Amino acid sequence: MPAGLQIQMSFERGTVGSIPTRLRHFLLLTSNRFLIQLFIMCGRYVLHVYLSEITDQFEIYEVEWVWEPNYNIAPGNNVAGIIKNGSNRLKALRWGLIPHWAKDESVGYRMINARAETLAEKPAFRRAFQKQRCIIPANGFYEWCHEENKKKKTPYYISLRSGKLMGFAGLYETWKSKDNRLITSCTIITTKPNEVVQPLHNRMPVILEPDKREMWLDKTIQDPLELLPLLKPYDAKEMISFEVSDKLNSTKFNRPDCIKPVKSFKPQSLF
Repeated sequence: MPAGLQIQMSFERGTVGSIPTRLRHFLLLTSNRFLIQLFIMCGRYVLHVYLSEITDQFEIYEVEWVWEPNYNIAPGNNVAGIIKNGSNRLKALRWGLIPHWAKDESVGYRMINARAETLAEKPAFRRAFQKQRCIIPANGFYEWCHEENKKKKTPYYISLRSGKLMGFAGLYETWKSKDNRLITSCTIITTKPNEVVQPLHNRMPVILEPDKREMWLDKTIQDPLELLPLLKPYDAKEMISFEVSDKLNSTKFNRPDCIKPVKSFKPQSLF
């Protein structure tokens, strides 16, 4: 089996057990963010609105996160996550879930996404799916695709047609290191793509419908039969996509130009 395919399959399983030892060490020591972006969806996203818009749209009453606009959020970053502890709280979470039983925090770089179809089965996600669910607010996300006559993948920005914030379905865990450091981390759940995302990638983040957000955060609801129907592709009629600059391939490129169309703005949609 080609090494690239082995890596991709291992990332999707939430394990790297099948990857040869030398290659596994290479993955850990090389730029994790770049490697993850090659194989997984969703690997970069955007959150740039003012804090007041986030608190208003998600009915947040406690904030434990330092606001700053970010047009190129990458794995390993501290991101804004919404959890419910009595009321909705906005908290800083490290993107890349570290299971409570993990021996090393580096495992988080391999768990930036979790497949909706297998949440109830995978040891890395099963406990969090039951009672540690979160929402990751976003203005939109990026995806790269191969296009004819182009050597490099072309990046696209995908957002809601309304301009409102998305709420990605996520999971979170708190991990304690041997030296007693506590890290609260998260993963973004993915599902099959809708008609807007399908030409770009075979997965997309789960975007919760606004009237289902409170149900997702409700810790008293733990039955997969109630939760799994929430994890479906978002209505394609409500979404748009357009090509953006490949400068954002570098996480150092982080400014409003990241989401500026490179051509005359013609939203890609089938509707």
